[in-house]
Amino acid sequence: MQWQDEAIILGVKRHGETSVIAEVMTRARGRHLGLVRGGRSRTMQPVLQAGNRVDVTWRARLDDHLGEYRIEPLQLRAAQLMETATAVYGVQAMGALLRLLPERDPHPHLYRSLDVILDNLSDPADAGELFVRFELAVLNDLGFGLDLSECAATGLRSDLIYVSPKTGRAVCRVAGAPYADRMLALPPFLQGGEAPSADCQSLSAAFLLTNHFLNRHVYEPRGIQENAARDGFIQAALKALERKMKEHHQEVPKPA
Repeated sequence: MQWQDEAIILGVKRHGETSVIAEVMTRARGRHLGLVRGGRSRTMQPVLQAGNRVDVTWRARLDDHLGEYRIEPLQLRAAQLMETATAVYGVQAMGALLRLLPERDPHPHLYRSLDVILDNLSDPADAGELFVRFELAVLNDLGFGLDLSECAATGLRSDLIYVSPKTGRAVCRVAGAPYADRMLALPPFLQGGEAPSADCQSLSAAFLLTNHFLNRHVYEPRGIQENAARDGFIQAALKALERKMKEHHQEVPKPA
């Protein structure tokens, strides 16, 4: 058995004296493990860093074997990803999300999203919004997608400000008013169309939204805890966004 694909390094684990087991997110075959002989060498260590985009060739006698990788670098961005706390935590947190999916289960759109986000983590102020959308995509692929397109009670597509914590469906202002204290907030930037960009308040609400459904449908039923890198990422992303908004406010000229 043999195949070749483009992939992004998620992490490695030592194996024996000189080798590692590499975990990658492939474009066509999902999250996949394989042995890299000589993976601890000075040549291979810089290549096998989380976030790098690589070309992988996998070989095994049978399809269900671990198999071996031959890996060639395509885009070495790990050094750049070490420059900000948002990027450091973001790489770890997205890897943890992808591990919620079955190994070797194809998710080509998640691969594309991961690649785009990794290229934009260097701008911490935009990273939070991209990360939330990635969490929503993972929830959808796990079978727990949220329906934020119309009100669950009325069918209206306007004035959607709530999300039902039970169904994951949007609810409009009028229908949700009697239950407002039990509803989750629907951030405007997740409503599509010409929605505004995220600010600190709406981004915080978005993280609470995805966290609720990840806990409800994934972490608690599986008896696992949320990856600590997510908290680090959220704090770094909110600080960066707050700093960017303050700088923008200072740059806006005051009326004469």
